Amino acid sequence: MGKKPRPRRSFTPEFKAEIVELCRRGDRSVGQVAKDFDLTETVVRDWVRQAEVDAGERDGLTSDECEELARFRRENRRLREDVDILRRATAFFATETR
Repeated sequence: MGKKPRPRRSFTPEFKAEIVELCRRGDRSVGQVAKDFDLTETVVRDWVRQAEVDAGERDGLTSDECEELARFRRENRRLREDVDILRRATAFFATETR
């Protein structure tokens, strides 16, 4: 029988920052920190990488830029849906008035 998937958990920015700080101190490996806090090594490495991007130590989108991009994508999707609804309404009313 396979391993049961982990339930999805969410963590506060403060908790993530503390985990990143523990990794950066260097007295424990990322793997050990992950194990000590029942986290996956992948997620801890992702947090460390994102912290490096946010601090300007590594290239990539900062957390703020990622948030802004997600907001723009949501807004873009909503606007496309609005345009689609208006297009259908226009077509409907054009046939109604003939």
